Amino acid sequence: MEASSHNLPSLLANPIFVSGALSIFLAQVLKAILAFLKRHKLKAKEIAFIMLWKTGGMPSSHSALVVSLSAAIAFVEGFDSLFVLSFFLGLIVIRDALGVRRSAGLQSKALNILGKQMSECFNIAFTPVKEIHGHRWQEVVVGAVLGMAVSILVCWNYIFHAVSSSLQ
Repeated sequence: MEASSHNLPSLLANPIFVSGALSIFLAQVLKAILAFLKRHKLKAKEIAFIMLWKTGGMPSSHSALVVSLSAAIAFVEGFDSLFVLSFFLGLIVIRDALGVRRSAGLQSKALNILGKQMSECFNIAFTPVKEIHGHRWQEVVVGAVLGMAVSILVCWNYIFHAVSSSLQ
């Protein structure tokens, strides 16, 4: 690999990197906008937390990222081993967001409700467990569509070149 490909400008010019970074950024921005529209009294600190850290909610930034990466890899590199790897790892991430994390979040919410009731009834200390936020299937689909759209826009030159050379 050339020495010039190891610097920040080359990373920022890499359509696969740009596609993934832009997808996750836009998903988190949309999540913050939707949260603000739902609850108008959000403070700047809460909006920043949503944009930088919040999991769960609409749209799924996990789905946006993994779909965008897989699509960008396919557009730029083709359907080689790297695409296959990204595709199957993406499926694992999406399945985890839908299944494991969502179930864990629902269970932790139920435990916190039960713990609070037991604490009030028997006057015992209770420390709530962290509630993990997974996704509903609609949030995953919207995230995936967002990721695909971003990768198409970012990789448009690669797509156009592939289509035009296949027509010749």
